[in-house]
Amino acid sequence: MKSKLEYIWLDGYKPTQSLRSKTMVRNDFGGTLEDCPMWSFDGSSTEQAEGNDSDCLLKPVAIIPDPDRLNSFLVMTEVLNADNTPHVSNGRATIEEDDDDFWFGFEQEYFLIDTDTNLPLGFPENGFPAPQGPYYCSVGGKNSFGRQIVEEHLDMCLEAGLNVEGINAEVAAGQWEYQIFAKGAKRAGDEIWMARYLLERTAEKYGVAVDLHPKPLGDTDWNGSGMHANFSNSVMRDSGKEDIFTKICEEFGKNIQRHISVYGADNDQRLTGKHETQSIDQFSYGVSDRGASIRIPVGTIEDGWKGRLEDRRPASNADPYKVAAAIIKTTTEAL
Repeated sequence: MKSKLEYIWLDGYKPTQSLRSKTMVRNDFGGTLEDCPMWSFDGSSTEQAEGNDSDCLLKPVAIIPDPDRLNSFLVMTEVLNADNTPHVSNGRATIEEDDDDFWFGFEQEYFLIDTDTNLPLGFPENGFPAPQGPYYCSVGGKNSFGRQIVEEHLDMCLEAGLNVEGINAEVAAGQWEYQIFAKGAKRAGDEIWMARYLLERTAEKYGVAVDLHPKPLGDTDWNGSGMHANFSNSVMRDSGKEDIFTKICEEFGKNIQRHISVYGADNDQRLTGKHETQSIDQFSYGVSDRGASIRIPVGTIEDGWKGRLEDRRPASNADPYKVAAAIIKTTTEAL
């Protein structure tokens, strides 16, 4: 039997990378990651190589069944140079050490865009819909836009085995969110990228675009989109000490640029101090404070100072690999 392997990778576009993919057909495919061969592509067409030395390599790192095509698999890859060293665009390679000690839960927000008007679903061609308020976790034709796409995407993620923990309509019209949890930074990044790929392909069928820009509506009184990063390690999950969490938060405050530099392009348009954000050039943390850089969930305190923190600064277009790498580095330095 012939199987289709959809190799997925990130291109070299700056400041925000895009997803790319191409299909390999294999006979008698075994269905495991080890059965996926290395592959090459034309890096000169993706801003990853020059035309006179254009070959880049795709190294398979994760595989899931393709829920939308028969006898098919989605293969997440990382890009290598021809000599097998990590390409400069390879964010996954920035995670120096990885095991199951660090757990990540990413909250991926996004807008669904009408490709005819280039506006979010639910927005009229002229002016704006009713102000924010009725859209968050909404239901009904006047408040909820794009649900069929969102529900189909959720079903495909679950069928593929991605660890999606929930979805909800977000604060602005046409804005949605899904949450993914994973043990291990690389696995968390792999799952976010594969979920993003499935979302793009689902919306594509409906002639709708996915917008991951952190502030697609510009300087207006509408929320931007983030990718809040919930994280913990074994010390945080087992400590039971407030000072541990304080040390971590204080260490994050000492390394603002380390994080902001990888938390997504144009994030300054979103992190303004308004719409549930802290200003990009400031740092704060607080219990249940959604206007802080880092929120200490009330559940962490109720569990005896055991649990997680939420970094609310990553933008919706951030690379989860790079976000996780920065969080691991700063947390480890704090402890």
